[in-house]
Amino acid sequence: MSKFSRAIIFIFAAYLFTIDQLYAARIGELVESNPWDQIKRFFSFSDRGLQLSLMAALLFGAVCGLTGSFIVVRRMALFGDAISHAVLPGVAIGFMWGMEKDPLAILIGATLAGLLGSVLVQAIVRTSRIKQDAALGIVLASFFALGLCLIRMIQNNEGASRISGLKTYLFGDVAVIDRADLITMAVIVVLTFVLFYYLYRPLLIISFDRQFAYSIGISVRLLDAVFQMFLAIAIVVSLQAVGVVLVSAMLIIPAATAYLLVDRMNKMIVFAMIIGVLSATLGVFFSFLGSNLPTGPFMVISSSLLFLMAYLFSPKNGRITKWFRYMKLKSKVRNENTLKLIYHYLEKNSEALTGIQIEISELVKLKKVSTKSMLSDLNKLQKSGSVNVENKTVSLTEMGMDLAVSVVRNHRLWELYLTNEADYAADHVHDDAEKVEHLLSEEKVRELELFLDYPTEDPHGKPIPERGQL
Repeated sequence: MSKFSRAIIFIFAAYLFTIDQLYAARIGELVESNPWDQIKRFFSFSDRGLQLSLMAALLFGAVCGLTGSFIVVRRMALFGDAISHAVLPGVAIGFMWGMEKDPLAILIGATLAGLLGSVLVQAIVRTSRIKQDAALGIVLASFFALGLCLIRMIQNNEGASRISGLKTYLFGDVAVIDRADLITMAVIVVLTFVLFYYLYRPLLIISFDRQFAYSIGISVRLLDAVFQMFLAIAIVVSLQAVGVVLVSAMLIIPAATAYLLVDRMNKMIVFAMIIGVLSATLGVFFSFLGSNLPTGPFMVISSSLLFLMAYLFSPKNGRITKWFRYMKLKSKVRNENTLKLIYHYLEKNSEALTGIQIEISELVKLKKVSTKSMLSDLNKLQKSGSVNVENKTVSLTEMGMDLAVSVVRNHRLWELYLTNEADYAADHVHDDAEKVEHLLSEEKVRELELFLDYPTEDPHGKPIPERGQL
């Protein structure tokens, strides 16, 4: 671990062990005030209950992002949901150990229940005709039902003390986390991060190529068991904050959001952790502004909104981003096709390629479009400085000629490449070249020229414009 990481852990631990015991139970039970005062109060971080809530959000948001990244790339979302419900009986049994809220007992019980659920799923799949999705559904429903029954039994026991804290494990409330809970959570998270650090490479290999992992001697089954233990621990850490019902969302949504934003696993983990922490913090923030508003659902809503933003506006994969790129490309193709049309007309009807005025009506006939549509295209090109339009005629500017020559050159080079190297018939290459001509970069054009030994004619005998014309 780096010196910086050690320093952060030390400061965090020092705070945990020196903070006074807290008695505030809910964020929503703070003194009523107007929203602006609440916002200022939130960012002052003066409330000890808020401090604990934010630290808890930091811890479980980070561990959910870390574990969730592997869940998403391994396509184990349903598995994570099943395990999150399977831990509920363990929570109840841990509570029954002393009939009070003991963080360590609940941790041990929930972790063992989660691992038992995982083992049962694998056993059902291996020893029967039942597929994994059905086995997951069976374990999820059975364990969750058992947990609800045990919780009801505890609540009906008049001798039980402090049973109200058990309800938070169902639906979550980060505000009820006390110092003991936070210390336990911090220790678990630090140990989890340390183990992930040392097992990162083999876990990465089995996540993307299990057969390769087998071939190089990695114990895949053992690492699967270790990862399932990590998953159970991450779920247990998050239970009080978001509850059994919603914890799977905090495992999946931040990681899925990061998956849309980056392409490398290490970056995905970092982004997922940041998104997890941000979602948890926003949940605490919105809960703080209201009165008795639940923190868990707000955390999930926040993460869902962040996912929606990534889904729509991700630089590479966003739907709206892709639409804008498509519209930009569509406009580029239309403009270049108009310039190419002018070039072809000049090539066929004039000895010179520059300084020639062309009747717009002639272009309308060639392209077979309305005069209005052609004028619209030419006006756009004029605004960009590619053509001059005056008195129902159009001429190419120097910039417009460069663009037109570039498109024509790309088209004819690609046609020649397909006929020479891909055995295309000369009369079958035009349509393909029509698409590729707009996409070839200058670097690819140079490579094509070199590969084809700087040709001067396309397969149809038409001249390929010389580079000096560009």
